[in-house]
Order: sequence, then C-alpha cells, then structure tokens
Amino acid sequence: MSANGIPADVRAALPDVARTRRLLVASDYDGCISPLVSRPEDAVPDRASITALEALGALPDTMAAVVSGRERAVLAELSGLTPPVVLVGSHGSEFESGFVTELTDERRALLDRLVGELRSIAADHPGAMVETKPASTTLHVRNATPDDAEAALRLARSGPAGLPGVEVTEGKSIIELAVIETSKGHALDVLRERFGADTVVYLGDDVTDEKAFAHLRDGDVGVKVGDGSTIAQYRIDDTDDVATLLESLVAARRSHVHNR
Repeated sequence: MSANGIPADVRAALPDVARTRRLLVASDYDGCISPLVSRPEDAVPDRASITALEALGALPDTMAAVVSGRERAVLAELSGLTPPVVLVGSHGSEFESGFVTELTDERRALLDRLVGELRSIAADHPGAMVETKPASTTLHVRNATPDDAEAALRLARSGPAGLPGVEVTEGKSIIELAVIETSKGHALDVLRERFGADTVVYLGDDVTDEKAFAHLRDGDVGVKVGDGSTIAQYRIDDTDDVATLLESLVAARRSHVHNR
C-alpha cells in the first residue's frame, strides 16, 4: 500500500457513497487493477483489488464492474473475474451478450485493412507491436524509442486512422482503431440503467477513462489514478491506492447493508 494511504478527501467521500441505496463500483483494468507493463499479456492483477471487487459484487444492492479497452475474453482470462463481477470489454462496447453494434462483413473487411496497415507501420519501427481484437486493432509503442514511437503514431494518425468508419481512441503509448463506436461513458450509462444504480464510483487512469468521468452525475465519485490532467473530482497515486480504496469501500458498504 502507499505509505500515506489514500488522500483524506477520497477517504471522506466513501461513507456517503457506501450509504447509497444501490451502488455501482466500476474500474478500468490496466493501470488500476493491474500495473502497466511492457507486454499487455503480462498484466497480472493486484490480488487485493480482485478480492475487493468480488466482495463488493457479492453485497446486496451493489454491482462491481471492470470496464476495459481489452477484448472481453482476454479481460476475463487475465483478471480471473467471474460473476457477480461484470466485465465490459473493447472500451465499453462489448458486454457478455456481445457487441452493442453489429459487426457486419463490411466492418470486418475494414478491420482487416486496419490490421494490415498498422502491422506495416510496426514493422518499420522497432519495439512497436499490434494487438488485434474482434472489433478493433491497437498499435502499442511503449517499447519503442521515443522517436520511433512518435513516428509510428504519426503515421497511424495520418493514414488508417483517417479512413471512413474508423473510431480512434488514443491512450498511454497506444492508438486504437475501431470499426464500431466505443465509449466507456456509454458503458457506464448502460450499467447504471440496467442495475438501477443511485450512485456510481469510477476509477480510471487513462485518457480513455475521461469519457467515463464525463458521464458521471451529481453525487457520483470519479477517481483518477496517477498523473495527467483529468475532470475527475479525486486523485490517487497508483494501483496500491486502488486496492486500499476498494477495501475501504467494501468495509463501509458491508457495515451499511448489514446494519440498515
């Protein structure tokens, strides 16, 4: 855990959140539940955070969810999370029932083209790599030199990212090109409506999480993890603080639901 624990303003917000009638707690995966790593497939979750999410999901009138840019099946495999924790993949567009938008043959053909063009860019820039998903493809440049990383991203922006029908999402050392609309904010709206949540807590560390923070309402709690500009009301340092926050929320919520 961080030496000083979570900030006082975050800790002070938790009791009111815990007393809400129906509570939704959602978090990004990479950079929140799991530390950021050089190879996406090596993103091992913090066991304390996993345990806390499972505990929250098991409490009455409480939903726990992970909303990630990863393919949902990969997210499930990496995290090991199962119901009652809800997993939403592909930046909020992929639920257990499938994609919100249909993957037509035309969209699949466009995706094949995007994968090919990003692989061509990566081949010319050592350290860059391409990840493929059912509805998108991502160029990762974290392991490239700064010059190669910027050059690769610039080529992706000026080339395949500009094709008709492509939705572009940029994050930390990545650019993702999707053939369907994606938004973690819309995913939060769907989860809120399906569950009938009165209050939402969302934790995120990346640029893509700003779309989720933008969909929060009065009384909700947005927590930015790490550095960078944000519209979230609160900030914590790292994945250790995420675990501390979730554990604190479990204790407060459990006390409330058992004593009401």
